[in-house]
Amino acid sequence: MLPNVIAIDGHSSTGKSSLAKRVAKTLGYVHIDTGAMYRAISLFAIENNLITVNELNQQKLISSLSGIDLDFEINELSGLNEIYLNGRNVEKEIRSMEVSGWVSQIAKIEEVRAFLVNLQRRMAGKKGIVMDGRDIGTVVFPDAPVKIFLTANAATRANRRYQEIIAKGMETSYEEVLSNIIERDFIDSNRSVSPLRKADDAIEVNNDAMDREQTYERVMQIINEKLSNR
Repeated sequence: MLPNVIAIDGHSSTGKSSLAKRVAKTLGYVHIDTGAMYRAISLFAIENNLITVNELNQQKLISSLSGIDLDFEINELSGLNEIYLNGRNVEKEIRSMEVSGWVSQIAKIEEVRAFLVNLQRRMAGKKGIVMDGRDIGTVVFPDAPVKIFLTANAATRANRRYQEIIAKGMETSYEEVLSNIIERDFIDSNRSVSPLRKADDAIEVNNDAMDREQTYERVMQIINEKLSNR
């Protein structure tokens, strides 16, 4: 029987991961950040010189997948799941603009998606999980009992992402972040394999006019209603 799965899909920089982490902590579920997994693959490609002069060696990346080990471990200080790439904590490194610039390109590779979807399904295990990404409710867990589709306009998302990057002491510009988000939206929505789209039975939450607390409260309301009717 399918375990309790809460699927949170949506556009980049809508706050999916932060929301999913909080929801999982509230419910005592396991959080799996699939976006972090694609970012970790992108970081692997960068660190192993599979990207040179703005060109990705796709075939070499595909042949390297069997040597990539991804896992999540709880940070005892924060209580949150953090991603490990071949035994190394890369939670901070995967948030760089360099990784952001490549993640959508790498995520559209069919072999990469198949590799990670299989891993995501194995991670689900027997516990309840909250999984966020682009195709959780449509591909990874199409029978998930709760599906949320989180969205906001590009300018709002760019401003949020820009503020987060600056707060971490990293350098960028609002224009660069906005351009990256628009490009990622296009690639994510138009790729041939598992494009970003709202599942027919997903409930859309537009958080343009919501802060994190309001978004959390709305999503928890949806989850409680859904789970109480099962």
